[in-house]
Amino acid sequence: MTGRRLFICAFLLAVSAVPCAGTVLAGAGHGHAHSRTEIAQTREAKIATQAVAGSVSILIGQGGFTGGNVAVLPGPDGLLIVDDKLSDFSEKLGKALDAFGKGRPKFVLNTHWHFDHTGGNQKLGDAIIVAHDHVRATMSKPAEMKSLGRVIPASPPEALPDVTYSKSLTLHFNGEEIQVTHLPSGHTGGDSIVYFKTTNVLHLGDLFFNGMFPFCDTEYGGNAFGMVHNIGEILKTFPADAKVIPGHGPLATMKDLKAYHDMLIATTAHVQAGIKAGQDLKALQAAGFPAQWKTWEWAFIDSKMWIGLIHASLNK
Repeated sequence: MTGRRLFICAFLLAVSAVPCAGTVLAGAGHGHAHSRTEIAQTREAKIATQAVAGSVSILIGQGGFTGGNVAVLPGPDGLLIVDDKLSDFSEKLGKALDAFGKGRPKFVLNTHWHFDHTGGNQKLGDAIIVAHDHVRATMSKPAEMKSLGRVIPASPPEALPDVTYSKSLTLHFNGEEIQVTHLPSGHTGGDSIVYFKTTNVLHLGDLFFNGMFPFCDTEYGGNAFGMVHNIGEILKTFPADAKVIPGHGPLATMKDLKAYHDMLIATTAHVQAGIKAGQDLKALQAAGFPAQWKTWEWAFIDSKMWIGLIHASLNK
């Protein structure tokens, strides 16, 4: 079964009660994304807590796909989190958050609209949910994702962001200055990056898949070339010693982000050069990338799919 079909199967399991027995979700080529696990058993996955810097921690899935990485900021004002995983893991997320002893989150920041980052919104609906304008607009109505062959229902009112913004906003909470900034045309059309300025920690959402080819949602405003630009701007803007939380994969450094940026530059340029030489999409996918980029493949995004997403971005 192809990587794309594997991810679709995981998606079906995440949004319904239908199991996909007997299929396997492979880990990333670099060996540090989602571990090999039976997708049918993905609900048995655990959520582990890892300290990042200062009071900021990360909640990351172990033994299966739980959704995107969650940043947690506890303190005297209560809990603030960034993203909230798949809906099936809301109970386990709640237990992981209980360990901080600060009650339910007061703020939830969504980095973008995808279900593996907003799945807990409904259960955390008493919090103030903050996101870019694009996120509320997209979640307010059914979303057809042709790449997954699914129509995602509109979110219930309690799962929608309460506070939306256009360009940037700043929160002051638990002694942190938290800068939320929109970078357009990247992973989606409504990406937010979150910078805990006091602690020097960045959460980049799915603009950054650590050690992996990224998914670029060209149906909802994403663009591979926009990702190249946005990551370049992040590298120029933030301190070289910042800790970086990716949407998927392990905690990273700016050096890891630079390696990811180098991959984005090289692979997008490779596709552009092929098109200039007269190759169509089928020929580009058949030829693939130079061997040095093979290790960036993972279950959902292999070279063929990443080439397809780059090619689709050229037409946007």
